[in-house]
Amino acid sequence: MLEHSGLLTDLYELTMAAGYLQTGFDARATFELFVRHLPAKRNYLVTAGLEQALEFLEQVHFTKDEISYLRRHPIFCNIRDEFFDYLERFRFSGDVWAMPEGSLVFPGEPMLRVVAPIIEGQIMETYLLATLSYQTMISSKAARVVTAAEGRQIVDFGARRAHGSEASLLAARAASIGGCEGTSNVLAGQQFGMDTYGTQAHSWVMAHENETEAFRHFLDAFPTHAVLLLDTYDVRVATKTIIKMGRKPAGVRLDSGDLAKDSRWVRRELDRAGWTDVKIFASGDLDEYRITKLLAKGAAIDAFGVGTSLATPGDAPHLNLIYKLVEVERAGQIREAAKLSAAKVTYPGRKQVFRYSNGKCQYQSDKIALEGEPANGGEPMLIEVMRGGQRIAPAESISVLRGRCINSLTRLPRRFLQINRTAVYPVRYSQRLKTMLEKVRQRVRRAAKK
Repeated sequence: MLEHSGLLTDLYELTMAAGYLQTGFDARATFELFVRHLPAKRNYLVTAGLEQALEFLEQVHFTKDEISYLRRHPIFCNIRDEFFDYLERFRFSGDVWAMPEGSLVFPGEPMLRVVAPIIEGQIMETYLLATLSYQTMISSKAARVVTAAEGRQIVDFGARRAHGSEASLLAARAASIGGCEGTSNVLAGQQFGMDTYGTQAHSWVMAHENETEAFRHFLDAFPTHAVLLLDTYDVRVATKTIIKMGRKPAGVRLDSGDLAKDSRWVRRELDRAGWTDVKIFASGDLDEYRITKLLAKGAAIDAFGVGTSLATPGDAPHLNLIYKLVEVERAGQIREAAKLSAAKVTYPGRKQVFRYSNGKCQYQSDKIALEGEPANGGEPMLIEVMRGGQRIAPAESISVLRGRCINSLTRLPRRFLQINRTAVYPVRYSQRLKTMLEKVRQRVRRAAKK
């Protein structure tokens, strides 16, 4: 299938792979995936996408047609047959360590580590970056929206705004990890075991002769689940029409206008009718900023449907996620690797992240250390999830992943949860890691002088 194709990579990954093989560069390499900087107004990220990454690593391969295509590609005209024979039997055989989905992650911290033959690790780069970057971006946005809602229900409405059908599924999944209680995307509900929600569109109301008929027919079909749309024509008229009918719906929805003012009026009318348990649902170009403002104005809204800003978050449409080589082992000799350019320094060596909490179980700081360094009371964040190309960590349900995210956010000090203010969570590098970086720097300088 397309989603497990080895061609889902950048061309230069394959040219490097061919170069390694043709020149006899046999090595086992360690790559780490992390973000350099957070987007504006982001104080944390929520990891997501690991499940799809592991599925891809277990099943990635090259078909005969794909290999034939590469044989015809002009860039491979001088590459010997052994490379194409290698691709015929290609399977990922490496080990993977990762932060579980729903974990909080901060700049510099590896959320995933790949240890594999260098060709395998190289070819996997593009897919891993794309998959973890997209879902982490969505889940992080969702967590902010959920925080802004202050306990009110958030439902993902982003399917129609996502950049394609696959993106809509992954966005729904990631939004749920970030704290959304469900999605409007029915296929996402079926595939990922998520709760699905829906109301009615303006077209339902406009298709009928009048609102009374439209509401009556919908209540006939869905007597216990009907959520009726109030703003097709006039919010107040629609509300009075429903109350006059005497048939209590499960909820009503506002999709436009002055949501704060209208919701307060609708709540009063519903309560006067004795319908205190009828929920008011709001939608329409909502995000964490608008929700914060609505609640500050006293909006009587019980649940929010958020679409565009979840599936295509305009304030942070991408993450600066990178995948860097940190160690190479050849003939039993280990050489740590680091990028040393002034603006893009990376740290060498296999790493672990330790998270430290205070006596109240609140997170206080993180330390990025070399693998094998003592935790000194910190919680190790990276766990082994794949060994020898086979996953060893079982798949987790969406509810478990969402629970991990929500629990982590409750342990984060409040200053990091503010929507409109930036606060930098303390992350430090261990002294051993700093020393190793300097040794690599000196080694590179010596080599340049030869």
